[in-house]
Amino acid sequence: MEPEKKAPERDRRQYATNVILVSAAGLAGCLTVAIIFVALVVGLWLDSTFDTRPLFTIILMIGSVPVTLVAMLWVVRMTTSRMKPAVKNQSEGLQEAEHRGE
Repeated sequence: MEPEKKAPERDRRQYATNVILVSAAGLAGCLTVAIIFVALVVGLWLDSTFDTRPLFTIILMIGSVPVTLVAMLWVVRMTTSRMKPAVKNQSEGLQEAEHRGE
């Protein structure tokens, strides 16, 4: 007795879903690092320009947290909105069964 093999179509759909989710997570992570890096560099530059050593850096680093959260949510929503539902609606399945005479 061999274990039942999954249908190839279902495996492809699951693989595509996993790829989309991994790409969304990777993109959100890279975006987070980029936003924090920009906030740090701009904060250090402003502090050196106006001779206020930690002030602008701290303000921009704290201010980058909500910006990062909004950016992550936007990236994840945009990426996952492109996913098509892979499962048929149950009522559609019942209608097909009725047409076949089941």
